[in-house]
Amino acid sequence: MTGVCGCCGALRPRYKRLVDNIFPEDPEDGLVKANMEKLTFYALSAPEKLDRIGAYLSERLSRDVARHRYGYVCIAMEALDQLLMACHCQSINLFVESFLKMVRKLLESDKPSLQILGTNSFVKFANIEEDTPSYHRSYDFFVSRFSEMCHSSFEDPDIRTKIRMAGIKGLQGVVRKTVNDELQANIWDPQHMDKIVPSLLFNLQSGQRTESRSPSPLQASEKEKESPVELTERCFRELLGRAAYGNIKNAVTPVLMHLDNHSLWEGKTFAVRCFKIIMYSIQSQHSHLVIQQLLGHLDANSKNSATVRAGIVEVLLEAAAIAASGSVGPTVLEVFNTLLRQLRLSVDYELTGSYDGSTNIGTKIIKAHEERQLQEAVIRTIGSFANTLPTYQRSEVMLFIMGKIPVPGIHPALTSIGSGPEVTRMIQVMLLKSLVQVTAGFQTTNMLTALPSSFLEPLLSFSLTEDPELRLLVLQILLSLIDRHDNTAKFSDISIISDISVLKLKVDKCSRQDNLFMKKHGQQLYRHIYLGCKEPSSGGQHYESLFALLGLLSVELANEEVVVDLIRLALALQDLALSTDEALPVYNRCAVHAIAAAYLNLICQLTTVPAFCQHIHEVIEVRQKERSYLLPEDVFIDNPKLPSSLEKVEGDVLFLQSKITEVLGGSGYNTDRLATPYVPQYTDEDRLSKRKSIGETISLQVEVESRNSPEKEERTPAEEITFETLKNAIVDSVGMEEQERERRRQVVEKFQKAPFEEIAAHCGARATLLQSKLNQIFEITIRPPPSPSGTISSGYGQSQSRSVPLYEMKFPDLCVY
Repeated sequence: MTGVCGCCGALRPRYKRLVDNIFPEDPEDGLVKANMEKLTFYALSAPEKLDRIGAYLSERLSRDVARHRYGYVCIAMEALDQLLMACHCQSINLFVESFLKMVRKLLESDKPSLQILGTNSFVKFANIEEDTPSYHRSYDFFVSRFSEMCHSSFEDPDIRTKIRMAGIKGLQGVVRKTVNDELQANIWDPQHMDKIVPSLLFNLQSGQRTESRSPSPLQASEKEKESPVELTERCFRELLGRAAYGNIKNAVTPVLMHLDNHSLWEGKTFAVRCFKIIMYSIQSQHSHLVIQQLLGHLDANSKNSATVRAGIVEVLLEAAAIAASGSVGPTVLEVFNTLLRQLRLSVDYELTGSYDGSTNIGTKIIKAHEERQLQEAVIRTIGSFANTLPTYQRSEVMLFIMGKIPVPGIHPALTSIGSGPEVTRMIQVMLLKSLVQVTAGFQTTNMLTALPSSFLEPLLSFSLTEDPELRLLVLQILLSLIDRHDNTAKFSDISIISDISVLKLKVDKCSRQDNLFMKKHGQQLYRHIYLGCKEPSSGGQHYESLFALLGLLSVELANEEVVVDLIRLALALQDLALSTDEALPVYNRCAVHAIAAAYLNLICQLTTVPAFCQHIHEVIEVRQKERSYLLPEDVFIDNPKLPSSLEKVEGDVLFLQSKITEVLGGSGYNTDRLATPYVPQYTDEDRLSKRKSIGETISLQVEVESRNSPEKEERTPAEEITFETLKNAIVDSVGMEEQERERRRQVVEKFQKAPFEEIAAHCGARATLLQSKLNQIFEITIRPPPSPSGTISSGYGQSQSRSVPLYEMKFPDLCVY
């Protein structure tokens, strides 16, 4: 029997004998290296036998696994690994199939050691670059199995950690093997990404680690490589770094879903960390795709809790800061439109207390303080996005936001249905705060193009409202726009400075564009500074901002003509504080006096005219001795000591226009203009400076239209101006104002509430009247040609022309050809 067995053994194929010889009698001795070298040499010499070697090794491994002979299993896998590393022939594909079959067998085992062994072999295989493509190989099982290992819940924590790390390495291997091979199954398909990404995020979340700060993976030490968190982050970065333009969405969508499903937006920290990794890892030109997905996700969660929306907005804020100029992408205004829409919705939710009656979350209680936190986060995010834009795009965004500010009656669609004035005011405040963020750090060389009338005029109109918060926001925006050399902070403290060189002001020569800007908009700015000082509700912050605005105009946009106008404006402010006609409180009067003194002290040193400086300093010294409450040091403090009333403010404590005109005239300034007191150019919008809402401006337009209406012309007889009429106009001026206001209200109400048919009929009547007037004019100016037949007598003895048809006319012979 022994001889027969020996004879049969000798007849076995050589590759089987070589495979058998690599296994020792005792598996503890390990792989027989000499025989392994023989097997490797044979495989390289006869590559057509490689698939059979793989099949036979696979058969032996399956048998050993079934018999629990794990020592021989390890030897078989080591042999496969060595063959795989050594052979790169065209027949490698069939060998790989046997190899993957064995790896799959190990991964299906319940023993952690075999799972880890199979994973390590797969990772080695993944690092091999194959010479020939494979058309039929599938990695679906490996994606599913490695993802399952990433979520291992093995009892022993050490073994659980090893299994999870093996799963992460396996996923990393699958990505490396498939991501650059177009013939393989697309690893970026949602069916694969929905398994890979959540598995990585699960392990990233499970460990505690300081948040990532580096734009590229750090070289980790050996100790750190043992951490699943470190390994996961490296794998996640590698995955994202390989993502092409069309794959970004499939890679980011599972991240958003994971954060939703596990309520991780509310904590913010983990969500921010995830997207920091994403933004640092993807190619910079793809950053805007991530931003767009976040914005879309924010819209999809617009009726979710404020904490969830705030978490998404915080992530947007961080992502925009990392992505810099590439964060907005081609759809600039769409980004800001989404954020402004969320801001408006949050205001509606806060004031109405409901999510539009939505049934799925109608039971949630809306917390006002959470909505406020969300609003602040959105405003900061708007500023963060704006800071990444060039100047011309930021100007477009400013115009875009200004167009979104709701004006009742003009832009009714911008507020929610049934929203009251409080909602409108809140939205106005929030959008102006957004403009404050957008204009922060705004610098331009051409003020005229950066601040067109379509932006500046609506902005200045808000400074006429009765709401002090709106006026203060407008002033902050103006300061940001005009300040191009960071001088605003140097004017934050209103005081009398004997030598302004300590301020270290940066003053440049006024350019031609600046001169054109001031020539076009200077009077508007002066008027609004004057009216701002005139408001009784103005406080310390308002006066500080107004002083800063005066100072910035002097150092940023001032030429000789502007300096003259600003000095006239300061003297007009002094007259305003002296006037008894204005119902200004004592504090406001003292504050206006103080602003005029502080500004004249500043401008006199900027003009460097000694006589001018001497006059200003003399008046200030007199005030310091006699009336210190007219100087900023005694007014703009926490508890100013002011008199109960201002009386007999005259003499040496006042700045004299005649004296200033005299001293500046000697230095070449325009004396005629200096001698003319400044009077603000009141416009139609200034008459509405006491309105409670900017929205009432529509009443002015309707009023003008109503005055020109035909009904008005027909009803109002010619009024005779007599002494009695003038007397009544003076005595009953208050009553007339009340009647005018009531008439204006009725006109506005008519155009707001009247049915369309009535308004159409009103317009039609005007058109009919116009046509009849035109017909009368045509009848007068266009007469029929004189008739050769002469004239006929009318019944009243008057001659009347009779029109004769052309064919009946008798022309002289000389006129006929």
